[in-house]
Amino acid sequence: MMMMQLSETSKQKNSLFNAMNRFIGAVNDMDQTILVPSLLRDVPLEEDREMGVLKSDVEEVDMYSYYELLKSIRSDMEWGVRCASADEKLKESMKVTRSHSSASTCSSMSSSSTSCSEEEEDEEEDEDLQKQFQFHLTGLQGVLSKLTQQANLLTKRYKQEIGIGGWGQ
Repeated sequence: MMMMQLSETSKQKNSLFNAMNRFIGAVNDMDQTILVPSLLRDVPLEEDREMGVLKSDVEEVDMYSYYELLKSIRSDMEWGVRCASADEKLKESMKVTRSHSSASTCSSMSSSSTSCSEEEEDEEEDEDLQKQFQFHLTGLQGVLSKLTQQANLLTKRYKQEIGIGGWGQ
């Protein structure tokens, strides 16, 4: 029988699964703390320098917008993205592009002296996929880390706004 360990080892700390759990936990904490989300309306983010780094291109964004955004991202992570147009955009952005295509090199050679083998193509593709996976995994972990910080800061700011800034710390 397997039991889930609560403490993270140094290797586990950098896992995608743990990054996702930290984000979902921070959003759940935010959601449980913010009992009246409408109090976040029209409260600007500019007051908090730390959250300013995480702001989008939209000029007038309030805390309520971030609250809704974080909840939406959590929902997408837990249940998947349900929007068909978003799925199409994702498929287009995830197309495997290779900077050096051995297939095009092979097609330019005469068919009688083709020296490209399927094994070489598969090896190159596997290397490209591994590099792409590592790149995107690192990026996803960075984004999840920032989103987790954002959820924690939003929770902290809400507590300050309603006058319970020192609670639960």
